[in-house]
Amino acid sequence: MKIQTANAKHGLGEPTLVELIREKIRRDGPVPFRWFMEQALYHPEYGYYSSGRATIGRRGDYFTNVSVGPLFGRIMAEQFRQMWEIMERPAAFTIVEQGAHDGEFARDVISTVRQTMTDFAGALRYAIVEPFRPLRARQTETLAQFEGVVSWCQSLDQLDPFSGVHFSNELFDALPVYLISHGSSAPDWQEKFVVEAEDGFGFADLPIRDAELHRAAAGVRVPSGTDYETEVNLAAPALVAAISRKLRHGFLLAVDYGYAREEFYSAMRNRGSMQCRIRHRVLRSPLVEIGRADITAHVEWTSLAMRGLASGLELAGFTDQHHFLTGMIAGPMRVQFQGRDELPEARALQMLLHPEFLGRSFLYLALSKGIDANARLSGFAFAKPAREQLGLIDA
Repeated sequence: MKIQTANAKHGLGEPTLVELIREKIRRDGPVPFRWFMEQALYHPEYGYYSSGRATIGRRGDYFTNVSVGPLFGRIMAEQFRQMWEIMERPAAFTIVEQGAHDGEFARDVISTVRQTMTDFAGALRYAIVEPFRPLRARQTETLAQFEGVVSWCQSLDQLDPFSGVHFSNELFDALPVYLISHGSSAPDWQEKFVVEAEDGFGFADLPIRDAELHRAAAGVRVPSGTDYETEVNLAAPALVAAISRKLRHGFLLAVDYGYAREEFYSAMRNRGSMQCRIRHRVLRSPLVEIGRADITAHVEWTSLAMRGLASGLELAGFTDQHHFLTGMIAGPMRVQFQGRDELPEARALQMLLHPEFLGRSFLYLALSKGIDANARLSGFAFAKPAREQLGLIDA
């Protein structure tokens, strides 16, 4: 069994969590990377997210759309209002946010609705799915002024069926993934397991044990005779199916990094898409700074769309952030953004839109249930056909 070590000049991470992982390996043998990533991010006490250690913005570990200020929430509030109108203005419209972090996006959306959309404000309900106590405490503090509008539940299973929209911003890329690889001399897919090594932890390639992962790996088509490593995210499509079961009427709107399947598994991405960051520095391995660093893998959007279609949802749009926000600014928010170079938020808008900042980094996938097929969300006004982009023409 060949072991690949981390070879990085960083600490191993939170000592108690590191020891828990060591004990698991010593007791049960090599562990799937998916399990390792789950512990590093979501261990109830020591995980990066669950402990409340995760921070965003200039003083945190990474930037996201909310980091540039309230403009992103203001624009999305207009898109949510349009969803409500497409649904013929139901008396109750629920925004379910999963991955709400500090609650800043929810605050920006609700504030905008209350200040500028009095007709929509009466129908708005806001539900946050948050399993971790430190994050819920932050959200409760941020959203204290909206008592009676915002509610919480620990898991999607506990959420009541709803009409409205399930929204997430950088949720799917943080779900634990499997790592698989094959080499020019070993063309069959193998799974990468985490093992102990002299300087901490390492990777070992072993036969795939999980039947569902084996089926998923068999569907990954890459050039034969080449060394190739990539991720398989089985949790992301399963989450889409779970959301569909809770959604009575309305939309699923996901914002995240990623690629359609053909690009995700292209020959040029022969080392996958995993990113590990701490204080805006990129780590070369996920096997260091365990519990202290963010670990993400880009979303393979085609699988999410396919699971949504198989779960009774319809494809409502797919595009990048530049085109999505341009659709909003040129459409329902046109008057608000006239002379936008002089607006106080001009710099924030540039960061959200510009291809070299966030404009091309994020992609938007919208799925719907019970929505008129002729209805079109303004965010996708300039989008190319979604099925074509996702490679679902013949699906």
